[in-house]
Amino acid sequence: MKLSDNEIRDITLCLEAGKPLPDKYRFLLFEDKREVELVWNGKTNEVCNIVLPFQTIEQVDEPRAEKSSDTALQPSLFDIDNRGRQLKGWTNKLIWGDNKLILSSLKNGPLREEIEKQGGLKLIYIDPPFDVGADFSMDIEIGGDTFTKKPNILEEIAYRDTWGKGADSFIAMIYERLVLMRDLLAEDGSIYVHCDWRVNSYIRLVMDEVFGKEKLLNQIIWKRIFSHSGGKKFGIVDDTILLYIKSDSFIFNKQTKPHSDSYIKSHYGNVDEDGRRYRLVTLSAKGSGPARQFGERTIAPPKGRHWAWTQERINEGLASGKIVFASTGQPNIKQYLDDTEGTVIQTIWDDLPGVNPVSSELVSYPTQKSEALLERIIKASSNEDDLVADFFCGSGTTAAVAEKLGRKWIASDLGKFALHTTRKRMIGVQRQLKAEGKDYRAFEILNLGKYERQHYIGVNPDLREEQKQQQLAAKEAAFLDLILRAYRAEKVTQFACFHGKKAGRLVAVGPVNLPVTRLFVEEVILECRKQHITKVDILGFEFEMGLFPNVLDEARAKGIDIAPKYIPAEVFDKRAVEKNQVVFHDVSFIEVKPHIKGNTLAVELTDFSVFYAQDSIAYAEATLKDKQSKIVVEKGQIVKVSRDKDGVITREQLTRHWTDWIDYWSVDFDFENKREIIRVRKFPPGQGALEGMEPPQMTLDEYEEVWTGDYVFENEWQSFRTKKDRSLELISVFHEVMPGRRKIAVKVVDIFGNDTMTIVEVRV
Repeated sequence: MKLSDNEIRDITLCLEAGKPLPDKYRFLLFEDKREVELVWNGKTNEVCNIVLPFQTIEQVDEPRAEKSSDTALQPSLFDIDNRGRQLKGWTNKLIWGDNKLILSSLKNGPLREEIEKQGGLKLIYIDPPFDVGADFSMDIEIGGDTFTKKPNILEEIAYRDTWGKGADSFIAMIYERLVLMRDLLAEDGSIYVHCDWRVNSYIRLVMDEVFGKEKLLNQIIWKRIFSHSGGKKFGIVDDTILLYIKSDSFIFNKQTKPHSDSYIKSHYGNVDEDGRRYRLVTLSAKGSGPARQFGERTIAPPKGRHWAWTQERINEGLASGKIVFASTGQPNIKQYLDDTEGTVIQTIWDDLPGVNPVSSELVSYPTQKSEALLERIIKASSNEDDLVADFFCGSGTTAAVAEKLGRKWIASDLGKFALHTTRKRMIGVQRQLKAEGKDYRAFEILNLGKYERQHYIGVNPDLREEQKQQQLAAKEAAFLDLILRAYRAEKVTQFACFHGKKAGRLVAVGPVNLPVTRLFVEEVILECRKQHITKVDILGFEFEMGLFPNVLDEARAKGIDIAPKYIPAEVFDKRAVEKNQVVFHDVSFIEVKPHIKGNTLAVELTDFSVFYAQDSIAYAEATLKDKQSKIVVEKGQIVKVSRDKDGVITREQLTRHWTDWIDYWSVDFDFENKREIIRVRKFPPGQGALEGMEPPQMTLDEYEEVWTGDYVFENEWQSFRTKKDRSLELISVFHEVMPGRRKIAVKVVDIFGNDTMTIVEVRV
């Protein structure tokens, strides 16, 4: 577009003054942007292309053995792959982590090849956090009371990234992920995006931009509840589900529902002599056609129409009584109710209510959707043995329904509680399918084994890269000072990994926005050996799943005592830091007792210690009003603090026994049996794997399998609480094992969804 001299002068003046250009220049300078589009703060076409290796934390091949005889050793060399890690064929995947990094690693990494071997990803359903109040808080039942667990720092960051700038940040978050999902979908794939009145208009415009307006197949209205008191407005009882397709060769299977009683009475009022209901429908169809013989009569179709049946079929219909004549002499067909598939599903879904409070599928997850809803979606847009995915999986409904319908699945979520809820649910589905004699697949729990450093809280995304790095460095320095001050440690600067020292121990502080990973701890161990350091505290807001105790045992074997500690959210409370009220609690501790009987082995869970803290009893007592109560966690105990109508304060300890903290535990009877293998990019000899640098002489990525030095937790027996059954078994079934020395791994997941593992060596 040729600009006038005045326009060039205006642009130059704006640039020199550091002012934004008037909106009209966006259309003058970029002609291809004249169409309607959604614009938001920080909009960019750049999409994450990071590839991180997936680490297998846990594998569940089949439901647990219920009795010792079910554990008889039956090696099956033909059903196991050559690494001995999993059954042949696809293993379903439950992934913990940021779905942006997960999607990028699936799209661009070695797992993409495995996905394509399954025929590609045919269906994606997502139910993103479209409620500005959806902040990862969780209600946990303790006896007859409910405790609201606050989000951890990683979850708070995710919430801030989603809603920190209102709709702008939500759209920026969902846009990048939708682009990655589009690129990951098979050509005949579809995506269903679940939303509500708050964001459906934004999401539709984003979907139009990502997939193309012409790829919108349907806008579905789902009536999720029967009624809602709307006050001075109509009650909101519906959600919106947007269905987009990747190409015109998409999968779609027509879905039907049973006819309603009122429909049957109004449309199928005739009853045959054998009791079958029917209605009369015309035999003619659009388009001219010849007359046909109906017995001894020759009857012409109405003008501009033709008889839909051939002469042969007409003869059969007359003989069977299926053709009858109206008073006008025109032939009609008897359409029997029991010959119809039902009413074809349209775009208003008012026959699938949400999860009933007493339903057997209820798992008490705040955004849980009904299995009937997902069953309709999965049946409509995939076929048996197809691969489907949900990257905001929540309670795991998509995975559960996919498994029951014979589909393969990938599910992911950032919340550990969501991941744990899904794990329990999928084990339950496996047990159900096994009891019914139906097929089921193994599934594995993965996380991203190595994290790139991302921008720390508060870094302005609109700055140039150099300014971002300067602000990032300043923010990280301030963050470290804050943590060290709260931990009452002295700052040190002469080390690569260590940031402080306290009481004869060096202190390493993990990142604020990511879990402490195995790689982080290995770097700490390496510096300890170089500098002859023997005592270390590692502080982290979150620790990678499956990290302990292996890495601590490795350090101990090298003469290094590592104490991991959780950083509490109170470090950001200036008053709490000044008053030395911030408590850094230890990682949970498990005690188990092996039982050996001949060549069988059982494990008994004998103790579980936790050290959590959330709020404080003193603060609750000082701020409670009359007839109020508050549940807090202090020194590893959940306490209900109440103030009655007379102002009298009472305390009630809700966790009366160590088992109250446990939601789930499981056993691997031969922990070092299966090595954890990851696939990493292969670099040519002499060329280093510099982060962010692509090898110039390589045109295609090549990957090689590498042992991480760790092992896969094979979930062979488990006991867990459910909504219906709150009991917990504390001793496993006796498991038949080979004689000799072996290591048993026991994993405990607490009521907040955090996992802890211990390893015990035994001789059988």
